[in-house]
Amino acid sequence: MTAHYPGRTAIDSYRAGGFGFAGMSHRGAIMVLPSGVYAWSVNPAALTAADFAMVLAEKAEIDLFLIGMGHEMVRPPKPVRAALEAAGIMYDTMATGHAVSTYNLLLEEKRRVAAALIPVEFRA
Repeated sequence: MTAHYPGRTAIDSYRAGGFGFAGMSHRGAIMVLPSGVYAWSVNPAALTAADFAMVLAEKAEIDLFLIGMGHEMVRPPKPVRAALEAAGIMYDTMATGHAVSTYNLLLEEKRRVAAALIPVEFRA
């Protein structure tokens, strides 16, 4: 998968349907990893462990993984949580707005943070 933006960058904005970062905008969910910002094709109502394969591949570069679940905090399904825990990935699930703010703050502090972000009003 090709990154929209290689490397770490702040999330400049979030809105119904998408995100802004590095002077660009993206409609839909994104995965923000140490290697870059990627479009994340995901069904928020049916998340699977496979949806987080890229996180598992980069786990050595991630100290905290944030999951922005949309308008409000919803826990991911148990198989997703189990896969992240089995890989030793510390994660926190929250509403997307809070995840964006937390991600940007930790990135500014030079922390090794990553995030999976579902738009506040997701349209498949």
